[in-house]
Amino acid sequence: MTRFRIWATLVLVLAILGGGSWAFWNYEMRWWPKTITRHQAEITRILESSGWAAPGLPGKRLYMVSFRTCPDCLRFKAEEFPALHAKNVDTRVIEVARADKNGIAKSTAVERATVAQIWLTHDWKLMQAWESVPVEAWKAPGIAPADGDMARTAVIEAGRTMVEDLRPLLKANGVNFAYPLLVWWDDQGRMRSCACEKRETYRFVRKELGL
Repeated sequence: MTRFRIWATLVLVLAILGGGSWAFWNYEMRWWPKTITRHQAEITRILESSGWAAPGLPGKRLYMVSFRTCPDCLRFKAEEFPALHAKNVDTRVIEVARADKNGIAKSTAVERATVAQIWLTHDWKLMQAWESVPVEAWKAPGIAPADGDMARTAVIEAGRTMVEDLRPLLKANGVNFAYPLLVWWDDQGRMRSCACEKRETYRFVRKELGL
């Protein structure tokens, strides 16, 4: 009987420890950003040379890879950008026009024209204007089409290539590419990243950017 109690107690303790470990992973650790320790220079070069648009604030840099209709990207911008900007975080948004997949179009001609213009001009106000109206209402006023223009089409392809180049580099650091893809540097100078699709990741980003 005593042996039974010992075993029962041991099983209970292990169950509690296991449950606690699972809870810690599920509610905390799984949402942690990753530290980029491999291919740092190449990732930085790719991000810095892309067609990002930013408000030009003097604080920390936060790179965000996005596309116009990405719901998780729009949510992060709406919920987190105001506080980040108040802390002078320079949100460098890299919009891409996704490539067609299995014959299904993932971007429109208007989207491609606007993305090309943003890449070429780094125009933060243009991006804000684009996102201030419903997708179907945006007509890209005064913007030259990308389709049929070799140079602007090359810009669109550069954005798509950027995404494909980043995938394996981030994967080597434990980050599976998804939108929005965020990259920043914390107070210790570490390059940090997450595919921040869920709100649960936001608090870690905020903390590391000084909020």
